Amino acid sequence: MSDSTATTTARLRVGSVAIPSVATIAIPLLLLAPALWNGYPLLQYDTGGYLARWYEGYLVPSRSTVFGLYLHFGEPWQFWTNLAMQAVATLWVLWTTLRVFGVTTHFRRLAIGLTLIATTALPWLASMLLTDIFAGLSVLTLVLLVAFSERTSWLEKLLLFAFTAFAAATHTGTFGVLLGLCLAALLFKPFLGARLSWAGIARGFAAVAVSAAMLLAANFALSGKLAWTPGGAGVTFGRMLQDGIVARYLNDHCDQVKLKLCPYRNELPATADDFLWGNSMFNTLGRFEGMDDEMRFIAVNALKAYPLWQAKAALIATLQQLTQVATGEGTNGWLPHTYGIIERYLPDQARAMRNARQQHWDINFAAVNTVHVPVALGSMLLLLTILGHATWRRRLDDVTLLAGTVALALLGNAFICGVVSGPHDRYGARMVWLSTFVVLIVVARWFAARERFRPQGLFARKASTPSL
Repeated sequence: MSDSTATTTARLRVGSVAIPSVATIAIPLLLLAPALWNGYPLLQYDTGGYLARWYEGYLVPSRSTVFGLYLHFGEPWQFWTNLAMQAVATLWVLWTTLRVFGVTTHFRRLAIGLTLIATTALPWLASMLLTDIFAGLSVLTLVLLVAFSERTSWLEKLLLFAFTAFAAATHTGTFGVLLGLCLAALLFKPFLGARLSWAGIARGFAAVAVSAAMLLAANFALSGKLAWTPGGAGVTFGRMLQDGIVARYLNDHCDQVKLKLCPYRNELPATADDFLWGNSMFNTLGRFEGMDDEMRFIAVNALKAYPLWQAKAALIATLQQLTQVATGEGTNGWLPHTYGIIERYLPDQARAMRNARQQHWDINFAAVNTVHVPVALGSMLLLLTILGHATWRRRLDDVTLLAGTVALALLGNAFICGVVSGPHDRYGARMVWLSTFVVLIVVARWFAARERFRPQGLFARKASTPSL
C-alpha cells in the first residue's frame, strides 16, 4: 500500500469516527442553545401550572400531573436535567428514525440535524419546560413501534413503547393525536396489507392504554381522585365563545334557562384567552370550580342547537390551525403566574429565573419566524407533493407511509387543537417540524440513490465502455 493510499485510508477512518462523535455532542448542545443563551430553561404561560401540581395536590384543567412529576424530579438542578433528557431523547428519536429509513451516512444525519436546528422550532421546544417537545417526537416513535418494529432491537422496542406512553400522558392533545393515528392504522389495515401487522397495531394501542393508566395513577397519587385531567369542557366552551356561538346561545335561551352567564351575555370577551385567563366575569363566577358544569351544559347544548354553524366553525378552526405555525407563542417576558409559582415554591431559583434573558424581553421571535414560518409552510406543501407523487405513481414505500402518517398527525393536531382550544401558533409549531424532517429524509435518500447509480470516476467510465 502506498503512503498516499495509507494516508487517505487513515483520514477516512478518522472521519468515520469524528463525525458521529461530533454529532453526538454537538446536536444536543445546539438543541439546548436557546436555553444556554438564555441562562435558564425557557418558560411559557403554562409552565407554572405544571410545576405546581406536585405542591398544590389538586387537578387543574389541561395540566398533566405526569408532566408535573417529570418537572419536579429536575428541580434540584434548576431543570437542566429535564432539558438534557429532552435533547438526548430528541437525538435518539431522530437518529433511530433516520437509520430505519435508510439514511445511514453520518454526514447526512449530521446535515439533517443541523438543518432542523437552524430552520425549525425544534431547539426552542427542546429548551423549554413544556410538553410540546414530546408531541412531535411521539409521532415518530409510534410510527417506528407500529410499522417498522422489525428494524429495531428488543431494547429499542421497549424504549419506543415507554417513550410513546409517557409522551401521550403529558398532554391530552398529544394523547388524542396518537390515539387517532392508532385508529387510522386499524382503518387502513385492509388497504395496506402486510405493511401493517396486527401485532404492530396492538403495540400502538397498548402504548396509548398504558399512557392513560399512567395519567390516572398520577392524578390519583397527587389529588386522591381517580379522574382524567379536567378542562375539556371549559376549553371547548372558550372556542365557542370566540366564534360567537355562546353569545347566540345565551340570547336564544336565557329566557328559558337560568344560567350564571345570562346577565353578562352582552359583555363577553372577544377571545377565549381573555375569558379564561384574563380579568373577566369568569373570575367573578368562580372560575372552573364555579363554572365547569355550566360551561359543559352550554357547550353540549350549543352543539345540538347549531350543528351546521359548529361544523363550519370547526372546519375554519382546523384550516386556521394548519397555517398558524410561528415559533415562540407564550414565551416572552410577561408570565406572572409561572413567575409566581417559581418564587413561591422554588425561591432559591427565583434570582436565576429573573436574570434570564427571556425575563428581560431579549428574545426576538419576529426575526426567528422570518425563517421558521416559510420553512414550515413550504415543508407542508412539499409533504403534500410527496404524497401526491406517490399516489400518481401508485407506489407505497416506506417514506410514503411515513409522510402519510405525518400528514394525518398534522391534520389531527390541527383538528383537536383548533376545534377544542381554538387556533394558536404554539400548537402548530410543536408538530410542523415533522414535515421538514420528512422532506429532508426524501432529499437524503434521493442523493443516496444518485450515488449508487453514478459511475465511480474515470476508470469506471472506461470500464463501462465496450471495446471495438
